[in-house]
Amino acid sequence: MLPIGIPPRCLSRAQAAEYCGCETIEAFDGWVRKGIVPGPITGTHRWDRRAIDRALDRRSGLIPDAAPSIDEWLAEHAS
Repeated sequence: MLPIGIPPRCLSRAQAAEYCGCETIEAFDGWVRKGIVPGPITGTHRWDRRAIDRALDRRSGLIPDAAPSIDEWLAEHAS
């Protein structure tokens, strides 16, 4: 168990959906399909909280829609 105040980095699908404010897991799955947020970490069933933050920061205009981070590039080319 993590110490109080330290959020987990890797989230289950349900946790990721809740973190994003989606009312249902199906709505979150739709966000993943549309590319609003990334899918799970390659080879896992876990979502990276920081990758979700980065994707939402881009969508909301908080960071420029620049080249992908190295983690995003690796995830896209891992298949």
